[in-house]
Amino acid sequence: MRENVLLIGGGGREHAIARALEDSEADLYACAGNKNPGIARIAVGFETLETTDPEAVVDYAEAVDATIAVIGPEAPLEAGVADALEAAGVYPFGPKEADARIETDKAFQRRFMAENDIPGCPDFETFDDMDAACDYIDEYDGDLAIKPAGLTGGKGVKVIGDQVTAEEGKEYIRDADYDRIVLEERLIGEEFTIQAFVANGEFRTAPAVQDHKRAYEGDEGPNTGGMGSYADATPELPFMTEDDYTDAVEIIAATVDALEDYRGILYGQFMLTETGPRVVEFNARFGDPEAMNTLPVLETDFLEVLTAARDGEAPPELDFAEQATVCKYAVPDGYPTDPEAGAKVQVDEESAGDALLYYASVDERDDGIYTTTSRSFALVGVADSIAAAEEIAEDALAVAGEEGLRIRHDIGKADLVQKRIDHVNELRGE
Repeated sequence: MRENVLLIGGGGREHAIARALEDSEADLYACAGNKNPGIARIAVGFETLETTDPEAVVDYAEAVDATIAVIGPEAPLEAGVADALEAAGVYPFGPKEADARIETDKAFQRRFMAENDIPGCPDFETFDDMDAACDYIDEYDGDLAIKPAGLTGGKGVKVIGDQVTAEEGKEYIRDADYDRIVLEERLIGEEFTIQAFVANGEFRTAPAVQDHKRAYEGDEGPNTGGMGSYADATPELPFMTEDDYTDAVEIIAATVDALEDYRGILYGQFMLTETGPRVVEFNARFGDPEAMNTLPVLETDFLEVLTAARDGEAPPELDFAEQATVCKYAVPDGYPTDPEAGAKVQVDEESAGDALLYYASVDERDDGIYTTTSRSFALVGVADSIAAAEEIAEDALAVAGEEGLRIRHDIGKADLVQKRIDHVNELRGE
């Protein structure tokens, strides 16, 4: 029986999900606040609507007789879209609002970890009194990460001793309009992500990915939604051991055990410290860009994951091609602080050559596709090694050009990867 799958969201992550379902026994429908031309090419139908409006999403799901829904971004999860779909008889592959708090409420996330003895949790305190938070910074013996409790699109965190001084951190707290913040010990090491496919109390994990949040080459500049990422042809990254990967998976296992009704993707962002993996945060959906590293090498039919979850079964064993991936985002000039929209996108799926093109936030007009003020598109190389995958992505970026765009060319380059390896070796005294 063919499934009618509704995809919610219109970014690069959702384009990757659409591609993962393109050759399945499914008719794909999509809805988003923006019309993603890559998703629209694959989907049978595409509706532009507000995805944080549960009633609007349910109405469209019912109109297309959706049997399964895949929720891409975090904002619809926070808005209770999964709850509304389930109440309407449409199975949502994505957590309900209460379980999505593992991402949408960082204060809840840390308390949840502490109360359930989940390993890898840093020292933390939560505050709704900003003066008390500033006093805590003065009293704490060490550097702290300042995290707004709610969603900020990956751009709200400030790290004392890295991005800001203690005084600048206090000024940030006082000037920002946050109701609650979390202060937690600064973790020093190398970040990596493992995404788990979760259903019916069981899970399967994907290879580790390293995202690059900083806007500029050399890990400089403000945080962004993610400028690109890479994964190796093995489950672990070059700076990790097999034990590091296993230890992180054990943290995910403890979290899934504590989240009894969770379904969807559980994304663990870890810091590999001198003592092993610690939890930077959890997300309740695929990462963007990490989905674009993971789904292109997933050889198991993603539809099988969705139908197993819906039918009350454990996720199937996942097979991933033993290939490396390098993803590089093209963003508008000035992103993220003062982005300039309106540059014409010069690359398409044909001219991208061996690279995979994923559209994110773009504006399709009669005469072509143009940038908006958010991340524009990503190009992904897939090959037997990180170096070969990086070359494929770079060849496609040369076609795209850089007029009105900015790209972190250093992602996946040998010297940056080696820098990660050297950093971990230094931490471990090797």
